[in-house]
Amino acid sequence: MKRLLVIHTGGTISMSQNQFSQVVTNDVNPISLHRDIIGQYANVDEIHPFNIPSPHITIQNVEKLRNIIIEANKTGKYDGFVVTHGTDTLEETAYLLDLLLDIRCPVVITGAMRSSNEIGSDGLYNFISSIRVASSSDANDKGVMVVFNDEIHTARNVTKTHTSNINTFQSPNQGPLGILTKDNVQFYNQPYKQQSFKIINYQLKVPLIKAYMGMESDIFNFYAQQNVDGIVIEALGQGNLPPSCLKGVQTCLDNNIPIVLVSRSFNGIVSPVYAYEGGGFQLANKGLIFSNGLNGPKARLKLLIGLSNQLNIVELKNYFEKQN
Repeated sequence: MKRLLVIHTGGTISMSQNQFSQVVTNDVNPISLHRDIIGQYANVDEIHPFNIPSPHITIQNVEKLRNIIIEANKTGKYDGFVVTHGTDTLEETAYLLDLLLDIRCPVVITGAMRSSNEIGSDGLYNFISSIRVASSSDANDKGVMVVFNDEIHTARNVTKTHTSNINTFQSPNQGPLGILTKDNVQFYNQPYKQQSFKIINYQLKVPLIKAYMGMESDIFNFYAQQNVDGIVIEALGQGNLPPSCLKGVQTCLDNNIPIVLVSRSFNGIVSPVYAYEGGGFQLANKGLIFSNGLNGPKARLKLLIGLSNQLNIVELKNYFEKQN
């Protein structure tokens, strides 16, 4: 039987609903009370480095998780790792860990959409599913994975698609990496292995901006004055911007602020196709970087990693456009 380290961080999976139908934090994680069931699937050691809702998660928290996993992996004691986490920022924690870790054994992140005492609570089921995935020999060399509702997703592709549905975590462009059946863990493919880095500077300022019809330059002029370290824009369509904001974009570029484009669209990737004013072709010629299929929050984290490791503009372009 495999030995796993379980790292509890809080979130709905650790909470309960009170008499007023409000979901509140518990001092004792209800998941930890099911050791008899958990013990049927793996030998598990549990730790609770913090117990906070996922909107409270910071980059420092994720860095702490990374360090815990790296140190535990060095001991050779564990065959895999499971992290329980709130769902609001789960995909960001998963992706940031994926950028910061370079280990063979599986790292699985899960959570719940319904708290422990609600009807149809999904926490224990997702937790057991994650233990099953982390215990699978086929889960090695898959990077950080997210397991929810009988599906396995890569950290890079997964996103929360619904505010309350238990089937919220999906990978819109690629689909799941694998599935769980009653008696098996099945993987469909081997995910792309991306470059990992050890350094992250959480003090760097990288705002995320969403484009909209008639967008003006004011927000870009503001960030240029603030001398931010980089900007990610959720652009229109395949990577286009209203001409009314282009002067502000140019001001940021003139201040040597790297700008990464993603799409605000749910599916697809950005491409420098349109040659009109504000179109992607023009923006690419100005030096904007086109992300290879990431959403805004994940592109922000990737830019933060690149800047933390002193990548220049050419290296950043390659980091985003040539690598997954």
